[in-house]
Amino acid sequence: MSDAYTLIQNGLIIDGTGSDPFTGDVLIGGQRIVAVGADAGASCPSDAAVEKIDATGCRVLPGMIDSHCHISFDHPNSNDELFFHRRYGLAALVAGVNAQKVLRAGFTSFFDADCVFDVGVDLRDAIEGGVIEGPRMTTGGNVLINCVGGTATRLLPDEGTRGYARIVHTPDEIVREIHKQIKMGVDWIKVHVSGLPIRAGKQGGEISTWTLDELKLVCDTAHQFGIPVVGHCRNATSTRDAAIAGFDMILHATYMDDEALKAVVDRKVPLVPTFTFQANLADFGAAIGSDENLRDVFRAEITESVGTLRAAFDAGVPLATGSESGFSLTPYGDWHYRELQVFVEDLGMTPLQAINSATEQGARALKLEGELGCIKPDYLADILIFDGEPEMHITQLGDAARFRHIIKDGRLVDTSTPLPKEWQLPGWRVSEYSERILTKELVQSMGLNP
Repeated sequence: MSDAYTLIQNGLIIDGTGSDPFTGDVLIGGQRIVAVGADAGASCPSDAAVEKIDATGCRVLPGMIDSHCHISFDHPNSNDELFFHRRYGLAALVAGVNAQKVLRAGFTSFFDADCVFDVGVDLRDAIEGGVIEGPRMTTGGNVLINCVGGTATRLLPDEGTRGYARIVHTPDEIVREIHKQIKMGVDWIKVHVSGLPIRAGKQGGEISTWTLDELKLVCDTAHQFGIPVVGHCRNATSTRDAAIAGFDMILHATYMDDEALKAVVDRKVPLVPTFTFQANLADFGAAIGSDENLRDVFRAEITESVGTLRAAFDAGVPLATGSESGFSLTPYGDWHYRELQVFVEDLGMTPLQAINSATEQGARALKLEGELGCIKPDYLADILIFDGEPEMHITQLGDAARFRHIIKDGRLVDTSTPLPKEWQLPGWRVSEYSERILTKELVQSMGLNP
């Protein structure tokens, strides 16, 4: 039996390469794009049944890729909630629903950088096996970390596993954990190369917590099995050392100095700045009661880093978009497009360049370079039919109502069946006695008698 064919007609094609849009048709056969252009339909076998989609007035662009997501976290308000209020089976079930929210936001692929338990591997296999609908995905396992680094400080144990983190100290522990994760089926090995200090020093931001030799050991061990390595790096030293060690992709890469920038540029290491979390906190933190000083700190990470990131981009370093969706500040389905907005407004990209970062460049995170992220013959048929002008107004991509059709693997995605927006699960969220401490002074300030 021959493949089913779909012909998308009369759309303005944004092919994902950064080139100007052009009018044409797109022919899909099975899971792949067969032909693109004015005469695409001529490539269809004469006896084939063809479903036609009229895209008049719409843009036809590749399904977008979120290159930094945390699908198993489910919007924790704190590391305490993430580390101590998640259950394996329930985390997998909830992640299955949240993955569909990502898909309906027009992101037909994502990279799950690290996960609680082994949820990432199980969810990926369930989606690929047809158990549930969801984006195509690649995944890491527990991030390799030592108890000094990370963003959880003293919540991390001295050894073992907690939340998304696997504590390793010695070369033997590093190699053993990498072997274990590869046996489980991870697509990437992730390392928390930098982390928050227990006590702040003279310099703000994170500190590097791994030696160069340790990072080289990670790369040598993972690369032996063809598994790429990605690093969380939020200072100059960690970014420089990760690039020198042979990391295949770097998340954040903020606060680079000249040495770090040179190391990245010389090796053309792909970067995923992941500014959405910071931008949301800086711009909308007041709506959720965040501290004003904290909002200033996160805005500064963007403003102090865009210069070197832009220099890397201008020197030919690939930049991909990642939202870090999964936290209370970046709920699934809402903010994936925001990184494109930051790329345009802060990094100075054109909208078409930002779309390229969210499509063709993001294919690296899915390990599908040359197969995903473009409207080209033989590419995977992940396609959006969009009622808008994202080549002029990038924020339109955040309006889910503009997606006329979302196609993944050549098949239309169900966007009509309602998904639950929230849920009440026993012990899932941190419960609080109160938001403030009930002092006598507070009571008296309210005109009450204690």
